[in-house]
Amino acid sequence: MSSSWERGAAAPPGVLPAPCASKVELRLSCRHLLDRDPLTKSDPSVVLLLQSQGQWVQVDRTEVVRSSLHPVFSKVFTLDYYFEEAQKLRFEIVAQKKMTRALLLKFGRNAGKSTITVIAEDISGNNGYVELSFRAQKLDDKDLFSKSDPFLELYRVNDDQSEQLVYRTEVVKNNLSPAWEPFKVTLSSLCSGQETRPLKCLVWDYDSRGKHDFIGEFSTTYEEMQKAFGEDQAQWDCVNAKYKQKKRHYKNSGVVILADLKFYRVYSFLDYIMGGCQIHFTVAIDFTASNGDPRNSCSLHYINPFQPNEYLQALVAVGEICQDYDSDKRFSALGFGARIPPKYEVSHDFAINFNPEDDECEGIQGVVEAYQNCLPRVQLYGPTNVAPIISKVARMAAAEEHTGEASQYYILLVLTDGVVTDMADTREAIVRASHLPMSIIIVGVGNADFTDMQTLDGDDGVLRSPRGEPALRDIVQFVPFRELKSASPAALAKCVLAEVPRQVVEYYSHKELPPRGISTHTHEACPQRLGQPGVQPVSVSSTLEVP
Repeated sequence: MSSSWERGAAAPPGVLPAPCASKVELRLSCRHLLDRDPLTKSDPSVVLLLQSQGQWVQVDRTEVVRSSLHPVFSKVFTLDYYFEEAQKLRFEIVAQKKMTRALLLKFGRNAGKSTITVIAEDISGNNGYVELSFRAQKLDDKDLFSKSDPFLELYRVNDDQSEQLVYRTEVVKNNLSPAWEPFKVTLSSLCSGQETRPLKCLVWDYDSRGKHDFIGEFSTTYEEMQKAFGEDQAQWDCVNAKYKQKKRHYKNSGVVILADLKFYRVYSFLDYIMGGCQIHFTVAIDFTASNGDPRNSCSLHYINPFQPNEYLQALVAVGEICQDYDSDKRFSALGFGARIPPKYEVSHDFAINFNPEDDECEGIQGVVEAYQNCLPRVQLYGPTNVAPIISKVARMAAAEEHTGEASQYYILLVLTDGVVTDMADTREAIVRASHLPMSIIIVGVGNADFTDMQTLDGDDGVLRSPRGEPALRDIVQFVPFRELKSASPAALAKCVLAEVPRQVVEYYSHKELPPRGISTHTHEACPQRLGQPGVQPVSVSSTLEVP
């Protein structure tokens, strides 16, 4: 593993960083640290820094482990892992999961035998997390003048039989029947997603000098914990092997009870797609006069037989991706801002195939042909009003919402050459649409000043309606096409569609809708304790000082 964490070259201007392909968890332990305390052993912690634009920035830090020169930290660092960026890191992190390095003093000299070990683990397959709560009864008393101060450690047994600390509870003072606080761990952290992987629980009596007294342990699996908890038999003898060998009638050093077990499933965009969710794609094209006369080669709507115009480039790049998520591959194609036949009245919501009963076209090529056939039949006019089309798609999405299933999600692609004229109505329409299964992508074509359009994209803060109502979700992505002119169609589509998977998951998570075909009420071990679907992953962390 590389000792420096550098990101790859910066993305081209206007191109968003690649979306996170997966995540890795880093776990740390140290050996033979130098003792910096005169009366006791050191109280170490580790600070994680990442290099950003040539500067080292602190990202996170572990808990403090008291009086230990060989600490094993329970804090797990979860980092985004990018497919295209920093490929050296990508390969070495995944291939070399464990790295041990000598620690150096400030001036470059070795710090004796001090080392730090980092274990990296790919968690891209994680699809949920577990909340566990343990308590104990009648633990052995290890203290002479008071009762034990117990804490529990949960370990995962790896394929090489090494033991990886998953979680360490807080210390409960002076109590032989402690109840530890509930904690959450991902399935990846707990058992690498393998429910039969062996787990070990160790119970200790805390000592402020770091010499904790061993009380006992037991082994189990996540599968066994689920079954036992479902049958109200989730308790294990806490056994000290030395006592068992020496004492003839020894039974245990107490009992550890699993007081609660809750499983929370986390669904991904792919889960919804594989469940049959269809992406309904609608394109809305700006036919206002500011585009220029289509017969003029300077017009943004000029049809060049050798080079597609910007409208066509954006339409094809995005549409070819979206069509793979729609089984019938029929797309609604609308126009706004033009005078249309037969009366040549201005319309801000017309079918570019001039069939008001069926505005869909066969595939992206059908949309392209409808667009090219539409240009000579309309008079470019204005103004640039997009609220009517947003509202039209929202009505379809609202009808879908009532089905109570994750069956159809709507994407509206708006191609425009200028700032919208009906900004207040557009904001109102977007806020209403944020409650529906719908996303809006706006591509700014040409060289206009699109500064005001950035307000529709919620990246800089929550979009609000003119009445002050906040959007429930950020559903708008605005991209100026001129900043992507030199990008490949694939890069353009990747940039434009970057936020859609997150928006889909956010919507169905908020509505507590799982992918189709998955019941929220069936689970072999604990049906009454399942969490809601689509919950965002919970990272494992602790701000308490632990033993």
